[in-house]
Amino acid sequence: MRSRFGPEYERAVEERGGSRAAEAQLAEREKRVRHYRLTALGAEERQRFALAWRKLQAQFVDNPKAATTEADALIGRVMSARGYPEGEFDRRLEDLSVDHAEAVQNYRAAHEVALRHARGEAGTEDMRQAMIGYRTLFDDLVGEAPETRRLAS
Repeated sequence: MRSRFGPEYERAVEERGGSRAAEAQLAEREKRVRHYRLTALGAEERQRFALAWRKLQAQFVDNPKAATTEADALIGRVMSARGYPEGEFDRRLEDLSVDHAEAVQNYRAAHEVALRHARGEAGTEDMRQAMIGYRTLFDDLVGEAPETRRLAS
């Protein structure tokens, strides 16, 4: 589990106070996500989302705050298109960690910047870093099917 979940494993150990409790929690995540009907995006959907991302990148130059906020929303739309259920942010992170353990760390950090931005505490460089984090997860989600990823593990 440590190699599969990477930094998320360490985070779970810290939150749960030990490896046994962390592994039980991570196993529960895997079990829950296995019941979702996750699918790869079709070529048309990938193109549509890629175009939306390019527009966000262009918008960032003139309005980094709006682009960062929209990037967070775009990730949610991609997740829905892939078959992830809508829900609270923490639950979405847990679900994503099963097949996107490395990218979820970037998503968590990017989302934190979005929250800081909403409070007026994030600068342009923070938002640029958030966009990079969102892009990592975006590329992961728009790419390969979860079933393919699981078989390769």
